[in-house]
Amino acid sequence: MPRPKSLTSSALAAATLAVLDRDGLAALSMRAVAAELGMGTMSLYRYVADRDELEALAVEQVVSGVDTVPPKALWDKQLAVLVERVRAAIAAHPNAVPLTMAHRHRCPSLLRWAEAVLGVLTEAGFTGEQRVFALRALLSYLIGATETEHRSPLSGLGTDAMSRMGEEYPLLAETAGTARTIPPDVEFRRGLDVVLSGLRRP
Repeated sequence: MPRPKSLTSSALAAATLAVLDRDGLAALSMRAVAAELGMGTMSLYRYVADRDELEALAVEQVVSGVDTVPPKALWDKQLAVLVERVRAAIAAHPNAVPLTMAHRHRCPSLLRWAEAVLGVLTEAGFTGEQRVFALRALLSYLIGATETEHRSPLSGLGTDAMSRMGEEYPLLAETAGTARTIPPDVEFRRGLDVVLSGLRRP
């Protein structure tokens, strides 16, 4: 008779996130997560079918605490708050950010969030293709900006290097010099304002 399962989904997700946070996405494997749990790789297959399932569990754990109830405000402010809530959750685990879109259809918390965003868009008059484009624009900005913030921050070496290229690239150098002074939160919110401004146009 097989032994009863003793690991919870939360424990599996936590171990997966530990590997991601420490070693990065490229290092994530069934073997690495099994080692994190102190068990053999074959034993891990009693709980999940493959790495793909581990990834989905990790994404769900990352966003499970996100509040999906929109605040009482105008529709664009509601969207801004909903987007920033997810940003705060996924920013704690930047190596897991690329997995959010790949597993969005398998994570109840992300599905609830998307439903909330679509509810706000619908109340604001978005329908059909217009609503599709609006949701995708918000998702693209959220994931892309978060990835950029962690892989290529304005305070990083790349921006610093470009700020010293004034002789050959004067506009780039001037822009990079300004960019170095902008905090990440301000960068994200101003970029989100640009996206929302586009949605406001008929």
